[in-house]
Amino acid sequence: MIMIKLMKQAFRLATVGLSVGVSALLIVSTSAFAQPVRAPANAQRTALEQQFRDRVEKLAQQRLGLPDAQMTQLEQSNARFGPQLIQIESQERDARQQLRMEMTSPTPNQQHVSALLDQSLQLQKQRIGVVEQEQKDLSRFMNPVQRARYIALQQQFRRRAQELARQDRNQRNMGFKNARPGLKKIR
Repeated sequence: MIMIKLMKQAFRLATVGLSVGVSALLIVSTSAFAQPVRAPANAQRTALEQQFRDRVEKLAQQRLGLPDAQMTQLEQSNARFGPQLIQIESQERDARQQLRMEMTSPTPNQQHVSALLDQSLQLQKQRIGVVEQEQKDLSRFMNPVQRARYIALQQQFRRRAQELARQDRNQRNMGFKNARPGLKKIR
């Protein structure tokens, strides 16, 4: 019985981070890039972003086996839950950064560290709650196999986004290393 509870808890925790990736991609595809382009220099970028959104949507639809009506429902679900998950993820990142700064201080503030740890735990609980709501919503129009494929697809997108971010960070660091001597990196 305990093993089943642990497995369920592990599954919930695994799905928590996974929904953010595709949710963010689909939200971005339906809202953020729908804004008008102000400068002609952004025309190529806008076209590439639209191509990316289209590919993500087609890939999700193909891999999940969703007809157009279900895809519309998925986009609506992502529009409902995605912003919440993105906000929680941002708050978690801020808390981790503050905790890292506090812990690297010569004399960490015990009360601040305690408050940050409590905040981190509360944010994790919030995230789990939102993911549970999202999964319940998805179960209205997706069968369990589609939901499992969706989770796997989210994980793939998240891993790939992390890889790209890491590569970008490494390239920026390499560019800085080749800079003129005496220049300091500003954060």
